[in-house]
Formats: sequence, C-alpha cells, structure tokens
Amino acid sequence: MDLDLILVGGGLASGLIALKLAKVRPELRVGIVEASDRIGGNHTWSSFDKDLRSAQRAWTARLYVKQWRAYSVAFPKFRRTLGLGYASATSERLDGEVRGVIRPERLFLGRTATAVTPTGVTLDDGTELKAKAVIDARGAVESQHLDLRWQKFVGQHVELEAPHGLAYPMIMDATVAQDDGYRFVYLLPFGNRDLLIEDTYYADGPALDVERLRTRIAEQAAKRGWKIARVIREEQGVLPIALGGDIKAFLDAGDAGVPRVGLRAGLFHPTTGYSFPDAVRVADRIAAIRNLTSANIHADLRQYAETAWKKRGFYRMLNRMFFLAAEPGQRYKVLERFYRLDAALISRFYAGTTTLLDKAFILIGKPPVPIKRALKVMKEKPRA
Repeated sequence: MDLDLILVGGGLASGLIALKLAKVRPELRVGIVEASDRIGGNHTWSSFDKDLRSAQRAWTARLYVKQWRAYSVAFPKFRRTLGLGYASATSERLDGEVRGVIRPERLFLGRTATAVTPTGVTLDDGTELKAKAVIDARGAVESQHLDLRWQKFVGQHVELEAPHGLAYPMIMDATVAQDDGYRFVYLLPFGNRDLLIEDTYYADGPALDVERLRTRIAEQAAKRGWKIARVIREEQGVLPIALGGDIKAFLDAGDAGVPRVGLRAGLFHPTTGYSFPDAVRVADRIAAIRNLTSANIHADLRQYAETAWKKRGFYRMLNRMFFLAAEPGQRYKVLERFYRLDAALISRFYAGTTTLLDKAFILIGKPPVPIKRALKVMKEKPRA
C-alpha cells in the first residue's frame, strides 16, 4: 500500500498528528501501525490552561472529557486552591476521533513494525508499506544517553455509591505517607459520583507494585468516606522525569533518517512528565510542512526537540535538586514551598515559559534541601 505518511505507533502523538492533518490537509493518505487493538492505549492526559494557545485548545476540544476552572493542592502544612484552568483528555476519546478520520484499511491495529525506514515500514507478517514520510512514535525507549528518574502511578476511574463532593481536581494531595520517594494522591472528578483516584510516586526506580497501589487507592477512598460501587477502568504508567543527558546522542540512536515524536523524541515536560502540550505543538508543526517527506519532517522536529531540551535546562536542574539533594521522605517540602509562590509563576512553570525573574523567585530564600547537596548537583553532567 502506498501512503503519504505512516505513523508507527498509535499513541497520543500519532493520534494528534492524524487528527490535525485530517482537519487541515484531508487529501493526505495517512496510515497508523499500532501493536494493540486501539489507538491511544488506556490513558488520561491532562494539561494546564496556559500550556496551550486558545487555537490549540479549540482543535483538541473533542478529546476532553472534562475541563475545570481551578485545581487544588494539599501538603502537611499548606493547602491551596488555584484559579487556574485544567483539562483532561482520554485515550477512549482519542481512539474514537481517530477512527472517524482514518479509513479502516489504513489502520494497521494489532500489528508490529519489524523494520522502519524513511520511506517504508515492514509489518510482522511481511507486508510492506511505502510512503513519502514515516514517523516513529512508538513511545519511550531506554537509553544510556538520558539521566532519568520516574513518575509512576496506578489510577482507577471509579463510580461511587454517593457524590464525592469535589468541585475541582486535587492534583497533589501529599498529606499521605511518604515512601518510595515523593508520594501523592491525584483526584479528577469527572461527575458527581465518578472520579479518577490515582496513587502517584516520584521515585528513583521504575518498578511498579500494582497490587499495593490498588490497595492504597481503596484505602484512600475509605479514608474520605467514599464507597466504590464499581471500577470503570484502571490505568497505570511509568513516565520519565529528566535530570540530564545528551539529547543529540539520544536522537541519533534511532533509525537513520526517521523522524521521532513524543516520548521517543524526549518531548515531555522534564518535571511533570506531561506530554500532551508537546504532542499538540508537534502536530501543528507537521501540518505546517508543505512537502511532507521524512527528510523535511526530520529536520524540523530534530531542531524542535534539541531547542526544547536546551530551553528546559532549568527544570532538569530543579529535578536534580529534588532527587539528588533532598532526602526521599522530605521531597514533598520542595513542592510545598513551590506552591506558596505566585499563581501566574506556577502557571508559567507548567507551561515551560518560566522567566528569569520566576527562576529567581523559585531559588531565593532558604532552600528546602541541604545547601551543600544542592550546590553539588546544580550543574548538568554529560552522560557517558
């Protein structure tokens, strides 16, 4: 089959690229190769209001199951509700939208790619697909070139027997016991009686004890007086948090000449692990390339990924202070202090647009980590 573009991997980045191209360049023949039987897997992707421009929020609007005007945080000595918008999209919405714009014969679900080149993909049954452009979007890949830690979680979308009483998301409740790094509970109220309860850890290792976290979710519900009627769905994840690395060497390690997107290109917020905003921006960039060849896409996205990595050095420095200078059980104090800062500063931090003045406000004063340790890890060391 000859196509204009083949997206290898049917996750968030591919889904958004397919939707954007269908909207602005519907004449293009786009195909998606995905190992599972659905687009997007089983995930919830959230973003803060200022992470995206209004036009970007508009063209992705159909993916959101809920948008809120505010969110809350809670720490042992501090609680706060911030009047900043927050939105959540789901893989179920993404799957439905993509199926509505990509013809069934161009969705290669339940298939894996055994070979990927700038002009073609070979499937596991020997089928060869040809295209002017191929993009690798198969998710995160292990690499010696990046210094990573992990945000890991298990979340359950549940239906309760009675209303939960939450008006807004609680994106960090760190009043819980602190172990395996920085732990918090994440709550997304989708309806009066249904919500996502997630047990989350910023940890040094990626190991995920699913059964233990399921138990903790049940304990958190009981602690709040909620009786779970049923579990609608469950999701789990281990997201990279960047402390440093060599982005050029990381990108060089892929298939020669094949552009990479999403986590496979290191495109995520270094501190939050959020990938939705970058995926939206990349979809916009690809749609703006008039001659969609692998060479043209590769040149554009390579520059974008390298520039983004360079601009985000401050966040990686904060991550090093968080993971390498703070004691694991005391890491929550870093976030507790951060959330006392100006709301607009917090909004810019999550959007990746922190100013020089913002950086000064974040760093001045008595640090919540030992000063000597902080000074040792401030400079980013090259990876071997």
